[in-house]
Amino acid sequence: MIEPAFAIYFWAFLLLYGGVMYAISPSARSEASFFSGSDHAGRPASEWALMCSIFISWIFAKSVTNAANLGAAHGVVGGLAYATYWLSIPVAGIVIYWLRTRHGATGLVPFLISRYGRLAALAFTVAILIRLYNEVWSNTAVVGAYYGNAGEWTFIASALLFTAATLTYSLKGGLRSSIITDVIQAVLFVFVLGTVLFLVLPKHGVGTLLSVGDFRLNAGVDLLLVALLQVVSYPFHDPVLTDRGFITREKPMLRAMIVAGVLGFFCILAFSLVGVHAKLEGLPTGDNMPGAVALAFGTLPYLLMTVVMIMAAGSTLDSTFSSVAKSIGRELPMLAGRTPGPRAMVIGMWTMVAFALLGNLPMIAGTDILKATTVSGTMVMGLAPVFLLAPLVRHSPWSFHLAFWPGITLGVLLAAGLIPQSWAIGDGKYALLLGTNFYGLLICVTGFLLPVIFQRLRGNHA
Repeated sequence: MIEPAFAIYFWAFLLLYGGVMYAISPSARSEASFFSGSDHAGRPASEWALMCSIFISWIFAKSVTNAANLGAAHGVVGGLAYATYWLSIPVAGIVIYWLRTRHGATGLVPFLISRYGRLAALAFTVAILIRLYNEVWSNTAVVGAYYGNAGEWTFIASALLFTAATLTYSLKGGLRSSIITDVIQAVLFVFVLGTVLFLVLPKHGVGTLLSVGDFRLNAGVDLLLVALLQVVSYPFHDPVLTDRGFITREKPMLRAMIVAGVLGFFCILAFSLVGVHAKLEGLPTGDNMPGAVALAFGTLPYLLMTVVMIMAAGSTLDSTFSSVAKSIGRELPMLAGRTPGPRAMVIGMWTMVAFALLGNLPMIAGTDILKATTVSGTMVMGLAPVFLLAPLVRHSPWSFHLAFWPGITLGVLLAAGLIPQSWAIGDGKYALLLGTNFYGLLICVTGFLLPVIFQRLRGNHA
């Protein structure tokens, strides 16, 4: 992995990262600052800060790694497939804009309570808590991979040190701290990413890199179609994204999400070219193609790639901590019909600590980071009709449950390998994933509409 003579620089940067982020993080003096990201004067985050925050928070460390891995496996088609997930951001922005302007929604959980009932909101909350749990290990594992192989003490120690550093400044400022550090992380990420690409792209030329890959169903197009199916549901179970949709005025929020989505799409597509470069160079495929490519260029590029991953992982992890604090500290009492109490911030902080500790258990055990995206995206496919078709219902708990639970069931069956092969579309690596998402989405939409049709038929006969 790292040459012993240079190892100190990698560990020193990890410590420097934690110290700098803590120094620039503002202290949250109120719940509005800790949970909603406003400053000491009560002003919300600016449109520029919000855009940077959404952009870098969604450039997960695991996403950058997955993009390069897919580029190595399928050429530019793999990168395009993964970049398509970033269209989720404009989709979320448009839906949240509609919820806020037409229905006065203050958050997804309050909206679900009013439209589908408390049980529906509770089921949704459990789903997003699972999502947040996955965000911890899947990002810390990526950082650990730059310090050692999975299971080695350097792998685990660096991942835990990174977690501790991020948790420390997250406890200091909550969402306000996350947004402020996101701006710095976004600027540094773009600069270092540009430097890394400058080292890689001239070797073969952009034209050559973009020509690698075949637009065939069994050559990555099946994953592209999966992404297109999942973008209509995937963003709604990610509070890192949706929480930011309710902290500024509607129009600046919408503009920030559209710009962040477009920028994220092109950044991920560009980074997948690192994997395409590896494919052309004949480097052996693996779970960490960015690291393999950087190491082939030498120690300095490898250090730069480590910086990229720490910036990406840190921006996601601090947002994860602030989102889980809000979910438990403020939204859980709503589900019980109570107003959040004065200890909401304290409860949120202890929740951050618990997730930091328990969320790293899968990292220590070792698991496939791509599954954190594809499997969870399948499980929440039922959220597409719940939000996109919400104008069709006034209050219909059955519509939620008949859409949501079939998606959860199919996601679990897919993860367990129990979906029949007859559901597959094509014969590629993601054929069964594509079939499950296509047929599953049809089932979820049908389940959502059945109570609506029944209500209208009953109304006509009344």
